[in-house]
Amino acid sequence: MIGKQFAGEPARVHRWGIMVPKDVPPQFDLTVRVGCSLAYEVTGTATLLLNVRPRSDGRHHVIAEALTLGNDLPAEEFTDSHGNHCYRVALAKGSNLFRHDAIVAVSSKPDNHHLGDALAHSPGDLPPSVLRYTLPSRYCDSDKLVNFAWEKFGKVEHGWPRVQAISRWLHENLEYRYFSGRPDLSAWDVLQRGYGVCRDFAHLAIALNRTFNVPSRYVTGHLPDIGCPDPEGHMDFHAYAEVYLGKSWFTTDARFHTPRIGRIMVSCGLDAVDGAFSTIYGGANLTYFEVWAYQVARGAVGVGDPLDLSLRLDNQWAVQLDPVR
Repeated sequence: MIGKQFAGEPARVHRWGIMVPKDVPPQFDLTVRVGCSLAYEVTGTATLLLNVRPRSDGRHHVIAEALTLGNDLPAEEFTDSHGNHCYRVALAKGSNLFRHDAIVAVSSKPDNHHLGDALAHSPGDLPPSVLRYTLPSRYCDSDKLVNFAWEKFGKVEHGWPRVQAISRWLHENLEYRYFSGRPDLSAWDVLQRGYGVCRDFAHLAIALNRTFNVPSRYVTGHLPDIGCPDPEGHMDFHAYAEVYLGKSWFTTDARFHTPRIGRIMVSCGLDAVDGAFSTIYGGANLTYFEVWAYQVARGAVGVGDPLDLSLRLDNQWAVQLDPVR
């Protein structure tokens, strides 16, 4: 297969197999390997929108990445209205294989360590660009949740305390059921049935926060198990929410309701419509799906190397920092 490789800025040194980073900012003191392999079987004419590359949001540093788009399939690269890196790919009949692999430097500091400026704004003071994140959307039907939200959280202090109260309530009252996700469920539906997957936790948190005019967006990305072991060993794309307070976006993840280390954002938007890793137009079926996100020693592995979980440094309580260079 012919791949498209992103070598990054000239100061970065890149080789297949070994990464020798020269310009990683010192605050990014952990290294994570993330990526996915996807296969689609096509019976007729089909087009794929692919959204798997990490965003450049200042909260991580991509050392190197490579993307394979089938057997040199025709593709158009563009940035959507939410700033996500997307590809429109014309699929060929038969099997179409896609693979993304990246080495990313992250900080060992947990979510929201800069929370000191998390002040709530009135709609009249919000930047125009974030106003759309206060409104109902396809899966975050906040207009149906107004009465519930005010009855349950109306007496909690506005801003971060209320965001945390919503997250805590969802974490304690919504059951997480792996493989229970459905593409037709809105936040209101999830509240009625009482269980779901990370996508459902995110949609309900977003919808409830929007009822209080707090800009809230849906985020998909990678979440390695750094300092938080997962006995089931799941590696999958993860969905969570972010709220706009002060002048920054802050993480709120009701699935775990605890600060985590090493989140790598891939996409964001109003809800899962904007955050899908792929959208199919035409006759194609997903036949293979694999995702990886795990900590490695910097320089020990490169994009394109075989997956080797014996090199994994996370999935334990201890956090292993990269050696100081």
